[in-house]
Amino acid sequence: MEPTRKAGLDVAPVEGRRVLLRVDFNVPLTTDGEIRDDSRIRASLPTIQELSARGASVVLVTHLGRPNGVPVPALSTAPLAAHLGRLLNQLVAYCPEVVGEEADQMARLLRPGDLLMLENVRFWPEEETNDPIFSAQLASLADIYVDDAFGTAHRAHASTEGVAHLLPAYAGRLMQTELEQLGRILDNPAHPLLAIMGGSKLSTKLGVIRHLLPLVDTLCLGGAMAATFLKASGLEVGLSLVEPDFVATALDLARDAEAGGAAIELPLDVVVAPDAGAPASRVQVCDAGRMPASGMLLDVGPKTVARWSELVTTSGTVVWNGPLGVYENPLFATGTRGLAEAIANSGAISVTGGGDLQAAIQSFGLAAGFTHISTGGGATLEFLEGRELPGVAALLDAKPLPGDG
Repeated sequence: MEPTRKAGLDVAPVEGRRVLLRVDFNVPLTTDGEIRDDSRIRASLPTIQELSARGASVVLVTHLGRPNGVPVPALSTAPLAAHLGRLLNQLVAYCPEVVGEEADQMARLLRPGDLLMLENVRFWPEEETNDPIFSAQLASLADIYVDDAFGTAHRAHASTEGVAHLLPAYAGRLMQTELEQLGRILDNPAHPLLAIMGGSKLSTKLGVIRHLLPLVDTLCLGGAMAATFLKASGLEVGLSLVEPDFVATALDLARDAEAGGAAIELPLDVVVAPDAGAPASRVQVCDAGRMPASGMLLDVGPKTVARWSELVTTSGTVVWNGPLGVYENPLFATGTRGLAEAIANSGAISVTGGGDLQAAIQSFGLAAGFTHISTGGGATLEFLEGRELPGVAALLDAKPLPGDG
C-alpha cells in the first residue's frame, strides 16, 4: 500500500487551497427523514477537521440513496450539512446545486477553514455515467481533490473517478485506513488467519472466498449461505435457502481448501423456524444435519458459536464479512452477537466489512473492540476479491500540482 500512502494527506499541499472532498455520507434514514446511523459521517470527521485546520476551504460532495438522476427532496443533502455542522460545532454551508453558477460562486467565496456541502451528486444523471463535461465542471470548483469515500471506490463515477484525473488527487484519512487495514489481510496477515463468511448467498461471496482461500488457515461459513454447503455435504436443510446451481461449486471449494491445507468449518448446530417472522414458540435449535423439513436455517447455534470462538482465541487475524443470521430479529441474532463478543474480547487483529455486519456490530455496542470496521459494502468485497477499484486506481495516477512530485 506504499503508493497510497504517498498519495495521502501527508503530502497534499492543501493550505490556502480549495479542496473538493468526496465523502460517503450515504447514511440510513428513517421514514421521517431522520439520520438513523451517522457512523459514515463520523468516519470522515478526521479528514474534514484536518483539512479545515490546515487552512483549506472544503467543498464536500456525496450521494445519498438512489435518486436515479432526478431530484428527490427526501434525499437532499441539506440535513447532512446541518448534522455535520452540529458534530463539528461549525457552520457548514449548503448549496442546492452541484455544478453551475451558484455552486461556483459559493465555492469561490469560501475562506480558509470554511465548509460547503453540495447537493446530492446523484440528482445529476451525468454522475453515474462519468460524463467528462460534468467531471470538468466539478473539478472547476477546487484546486485539489481528496477522496475519503472508500464505500464508492468501486464505482467509476464522475465524483469518484472522473475528477481524480483532472485535479491533483489524494486519499483522505479514512480511505488510507481502509486500504491499509484491508490490504494487511491480503499482503501480510498475522497467522493463523481466520476468515468468517456469512450472508444469504454463496454466489455474492464466491469471488472473495476463492481469493481468500489460499491465504487463510480456516474458513468458517455461516448465514443462509451455509445451507448450500450443508446440502453439498448430503445433509437435510429443510426450507433453508439453497442455490442449486452452486452446490457443485461448494464441493469444488471444499476440495480446493483440502488441497491447499485450509480447513472449512460449517455450522455444528443451527437455529431454525418456518420463516424469519415466526414466533418464539416455533423456533428451535438442532444439529446442522438434523434440520426438520419445515425448518429454515436462520442463525447458527450455541455449539457453533463456542467452536468458532475457540478458533478466534488462537487466531492472529480475523476477517469477517456478513452476519451469521437474521440479526434484525433478536430471536436470530444470538450467533452474530456471540461471535462478535468473542472477537471484540480477543487479542486478534480483527477486520470486518459490509453494511449489514457493520450495523449489527454497532447495534451490539461492540465496535470499539474491533481493529477496523470497514465502511464499504461492495467496495470491501471487491477489494478482498483482489479486484482493482477505479476510485483508488485514479488516485494513484493522479495529476500532480506543478512542482509537486
